[in-house]
Amino acid sequence: MVLERIQKENDIQNIAKDELPVLAQEIREFLVEKISRTGGHLASNLGVVELTIAMHLCFHLPEDKMIWDVGHQSYTHKILTGRREGFDELRKYGGMSGFPKRNESKCDAFNTGHSSTSISAGLGYVEARDIRGEDYYVISVIGDGALTGGMAFEALNNASNLKTNFIIVLNDNQMSISQNVGGMSWYLDEIRTADAYTNLKKSLEKAIRKIPSGGDQIMNHLRKTKSSIKQLFVPGMFFEDMGITYLGPVDGHNIKELVRAFHEAKKVQGPVLLHVLTKKGKGYLPAEEEPSRFHGTEPFDIRTGKPLKKKEKDTYTDVFAKVMYEMGAKEPSLVALTAAMEDGTGLASFHRKYKERFFDVGIAEGHAVTFAAGLAAGGLKPVFAVYSSFLQRGFDQIIHDVALQNLPVVFAVDRGGLVGSDGETHQGIFDLSYLSMIPNMTVMSPKNKWEFADMIRFAIGFTKGPVAIRYPRGTAYDGYREFRPAIEYGKSEAVFEEEDIALISVGHMFETAAKVREKLKEAGLNASLINARFVKPLDEERIAKLAEDHRLLVTIEENVESGGFGERVLEFANRMALDVRILNITLPDDYIEHGSVDMLRKEVMLDEESILKKVLTVYAGMQHEIAMKKGDQ
Repeated sequence: MVLERIQKENDIQNIAKDELPVLAQEIREFLVEKISRTGGHLASNLGVVELTIAMHLCFHLPEDKMIWDVGHQSYTHKILTGRREGFDELRKYGGMSGFPKRNESKCDAFNTGHSSTSISAGLGYVEARDIRGEDYYVISVIGDGALTGGMAFEALNNASNLKTNFIIVLNDNQMSISQNVGGMSWYLDEIRTADAYTNLKKSLEKAIRKIPSGGDQIMNHLRKTKSSIKQLFVPGMFFEDMGITYLGPVDGHNIKELVRAFHEAKKVQGPVLLHVLTKKGKGYLPAEEEPSRFHGTEPFDIRTGKPLKKKEKDTYTDVFAKVMYEMGAKEPSLVALTAAMEDGTGLASFHRKYKERFFDVGIAEGHAVTFAAGLAAGGLKPVFAVYSSFLQRGFDQIIHDVALQNLPVVFAVDRGGLVGSDGETHQGIFDLSYLSMIPNMTVMSPKNKWEFADMIRFAIGFTKGPVAIRYPRGTAYDGYREFRPAIEYGKSEAVFEEEDIALISVGHMFETAAKVREKLKEAGLNASLINARFVKPLDEERIAKLAEDHRLLVTIEENVESGGFGERVLEFANRMALDVRILNITLPDDYIEHGSVDMLRKEVMLDEESILKKVLTVYAGMQHEIAMKKGDQ
């Protein structure tokens, strides 16, 4: 196999040209085989095999810097830098990450995970290179979906002033995760379909280069001037008008063409954008036909493309989808928003039914938040469905444009808590902290699927300000269905009321808390079980009452400690001088790597066994203190 001859970075430069197509095929087969077992990002990686090969042929690592926007398409890059063996443990705890990691390889120039960052980071590298007097190439690879993010445009605007080489590769597959939307998508469509322009450009370039004694100079001059050939034939020339040299479009699956284009790009003294056309999922028919489903896939049957594990119960996202569809018929003012995540957030059915009330803004979370604020100010009821870690990108807008004006926007915060295999950049472990610190914001989290449905309906009907509902990835817990009192603003739910120890759980940690209570009962201890429901406002009346007949209050949440629910309970108890011990069980104030959720919970001691041990240890210590005091008397 050609692939076996790739043991470290730059080995590809020893592969014969006629073997490169074979290498590309072997890489695709390798990716399909490995990801079918481990799960991971498949379609995006299959689409950039030839592009990555060409980059590794034209540049030298780790001296040259490759920055992958989002980074989920970096698997071939990892293979070509000697990490093929790591794919058996891809995205597993302690194994290889599914994203570029500087601490994993010196060939990973910049950690990525979120969209639209690569041009900014690349520009930083370029300026650092020039100031330090160093000599290397910087290549930022960004998808057309990521180019809908405002940060990318800010970076392009800033980069236009450069006088030294900076290569931006626009990987254009007409997809982000779902189908791309918006003006930039339409603009790129125009370029893609401008066959007359492309053919004429190639013919003219070929003819000009044949001119004796100066053909190349004429061509270079035309490329640098506003009167260049492409300026005459491509409407707008958006990139050129910004001062960025445009090359392309180039067939992203033709290694020879790509290599030639990269050599051209290396000659440009300034920023240059190489427009590459690729097909997401290329080489594996199920991924070509359903690129969104194979964007991030669970283990699957290679022959059919079907998941190995059949879904037996609804996920929280499924519940959200059903309730939104139902409420769309009842509430004509209800509108739904997503940031390029229509399928992932469960809004596809709402979109099909209520086309005029659905908005996909592209990968632009900050814009989505302020857009939602405008919709609310205009008399509509917007629901912005977004992954927890992506909502972080709209933090300023939540404060300034929504909460400051107390507008009734609903934030459906999906993937709250640990999400598992995607790792640090995707764990939703800061949301309770950053949302609950904002004045006027209401923060809720459901214990099970039934309560989640009730919370969505409650939030849609709530008119006194913004509401965030935080829920996890994965199967929706369907236990304790009989415990379903109506949602009352700011009030928690007492599931079991006893004395001595009170477990207060936040959201999906209820299932674990209930199991811990059962073990405490088996140990002969009394234990109340409280479902917090609201992280903000805090049910202070309930906390004060619990302090009267309990000696230990245990808060349980899948969020970092700083600023979380437990800290809010502790602050209230201290402020009111409540005579009760508080034990906050949270995630550590740290970034949490990739791995299965169950494994990660054990590692951070947020699993049933660890929580039980903590509670018993603290309670035994309290008992000992009481006995010692009695002995002193």
